[in-house]
Amino acid sequence: MNIRRFQPSDIESCVGILQLNDQYKYPEVDGLEAMMRIYQRPENPFFIAEENGSVVGMIRGCYDGSRPLIWQLSIHPNYQGRGIGKALVKEVAKFFKEKGHKTVSITASHDSKSFYEGVGFEEIPIVFMLADIDKILER
Repeated sequence: MNIRRFQPSDIESCVGILQLNDQYKYPEVDGLEAMMRIYQRPENPFFIAEENGSVVGMIRGCYDGSRPLIWQLSIHPNYQGRGIGKALVKEVAKFFKEKGHKTVSITASHDSKSFYEGVGFEEIPIVFMLADIDKILER
């Protein structure tokens, strides 16, 4: 397995993996333009895992000036359970550590909680909520 920085030529493969994992519900934040915006901001890590030249996983993070965050991790279903996710999380952790950060946060689904606990995350009492901006503005 090889881990490297995301390149624009990876977009189609990344979208395919997100779709296979039912993680592509909001193309405006997960699609082509979003991936290109992340790619153009080197302070935000975006890594690809490859096997035999094929993209098999991706992870992207962001830094808001205060808190480093892993935003999205997705592994092709045929490659899950092989340590690829753990290797990608470690790559992002290394990236943020090299920038001087001591912690990294993640928002995770209940289904992925045990995976993240297994790589060192601890649950904190927080509720993550999502709203359509138009709904907020019309109230």
